[in-house]
Amino acid sequence: MDNLTHSLVGALIGQAGLKKKTGLAMPALIIGANIPDIDATCTIYGLESLAMRRGLTHGPIAWVLLPLALAMLLWAWDRWQAKRGKRPAARAPVHFWWLYGLALIGCLTHPALDWMNNYGVRLLEPFSQQWFYGDTLFIIDLWMWIGLGLATWFSLRREKRGGEWRLPARAALAGLLVYIGANMLITYRTELSGQGVEPYPNQVIASPPPVAFWRRDVITSTGPGLWQVNGEDVGNIPLSRCDLDAAGQTDPRVAAFLFWSRAPFLHRKADGQWVLADARYVRAPTGGDRFSVILPHGLCREESQKEAG
Repeated sequence: MDNLTHSLVGALIGQAGLKKKTGLAMPALIIGANIPDIDATCTIYGLESLAMRRGLTHGPIAWVLLPLALAMLLWAWDRWQAKRGKRPAARAPVHFWWLYGLALIGCLTHPALDWMNNYGVRLLEPFSQQWFYGDTLFIIDLWMWIGLGLATWFSLRREKRGGEWRLPARAALAGLLVYIGANMLITYRTELSGQGVEPYPNQVIASPPPVAFWRRDVITSTGPGLWQVNGEDVGNIPLSRCDLDAAGQTDPRVAAFLFWSRAPFLHRKADGQWVLADARYVRAPTGGDRFSVILPHGLCREESQKEAG
């Protein structure tokens, strides 16, 4: 999910009452909810970053070590401020192990939410490179922004006025779980119905679109490279047309794309170049350009007579 959503979830956990456990609890929760995304720095490598993102910093070792590092930094910051006489008088005493526990809670919400969309996350890295997909929420969910944002604002407003401020946050977190559960059910029912449509697919992906959370784009495959989105062909060329192993060895961007791609397909541009894309994003607002790579020249053959027939 996007970092605003991660931040709001961390803030609401604090507003639910946990922020009273220690000083600097809210930074521990909010930063902790975002800290696995330190791997975003690798996007400077362009398409090669597809093989780097949502891996090591989203796996079990990171769940333990990243919150520990954050807790140590916050604890050291509090000590440094106290030593210089700049520690805010209103700040509650800082307890290291509570800081660590809250940073850990915030950190664990991050891979859990990232799993909810169809981009994928390697939850077991470095022990396994398997991608996991929840296909439950679009990567940027407007309704979560509105609901979580209003709940955070209302809770803070009530707290400032001396009212009951924990209840709105707790209700919002409960509502979030219900919303996620309802979306899981929509995805499950869509995938189940898609499996019964001829020609019977060997793979069905129910992909949540932006805004319209009650709908799903139905992405189906009847073979490697043969993909349909909502019944329309987006990939009708067998992947065997191109030597993708050689392409990956020639161009690291192709290797990274193949490692990440869940629904790869080929298409040919008007200038004759062969392009490898992913059916999950062929109808994205970017037009799929962000998630596609041009294959090295000379590794794809022309259509054979058997395929043409």
